[in-house]
Amino acid sequence: MLVKRTYTRRQAGALLGAGFAALFLSGAPRAGEAPRTHKIDIRKFKFAPAALIIKAGDSVEWTNHDIAPHTATDEEGDWDTGTLSRSQSATLTFKTPGTYSYFCAFHPQMTATLTVEA
Repeated sequence: MLVKRTYTRRQAGALLGAGFAALFLSGAPRAGEAPRTHKIDIRKFKFAPAALIIKAGDSVEWTNHDIAPHTATDEEGDWDTGTLSRSQSATLTFKTPGTYSYFCAFHPQMTATLTVEA
């Protein structure tokens, strides 16, 4: 037995709208999506956010809001922002997927994690 489901115009519009919302709000990459620049603030001797997930090809900009100088230095030594004085920023682009733990060379207790997804 075949059951045919019919929808009102309002129901069909709601289903279609929900489908588009799921597609665009899912965070799934779309063809032709431009790389993004993500921002990390250094404030009160902390990286904020302390954990960040980005896509390969995206960039991260660190900005120091403290009086003391800071760095964002990869634990493996693969990358470093260099010394950032107050109000200075540095931007790095990440092309290789992986999870990178980093710290401030001046204040090793300052740690954070950057995850780069394919």
